[in-house]
Amino acid sequence: MKIYDYQGRSNICGEQIRRFRRERKLSQGELAARLQLQEVQLDQKAVSRVEKGERFVSDFELVAFSRALRVPLEELLGLPGFSEKGAGDTIK
Repeated sequence: MKIYDYQGRSNICGEQIRRFRRERKLSQGELAARLQLQEVQLDQKAVSRVEKGERFVSDFELVAFSRALRVPLEELLGLPGFSEKGAGDTIK
């Protein structure tokens, strides 16, 4: 199994997931239940590990978090205002 690590964390979205979950007054268990409705099998402990940056988040899990929290993907990644046009403008 590969271990992914970026600046001591296994993901870059965990802090944002925690912030948006708290803003929506959801427990980690309630968020896990919303993910399970999308057939993403994460429990409360896995959500906790994601939020702490201890667990890798796959692309399909990130989409499920986005839908469960009703937050654009770019905001979960800490990229507010990001757009495809904007990305193309900065990468030349």
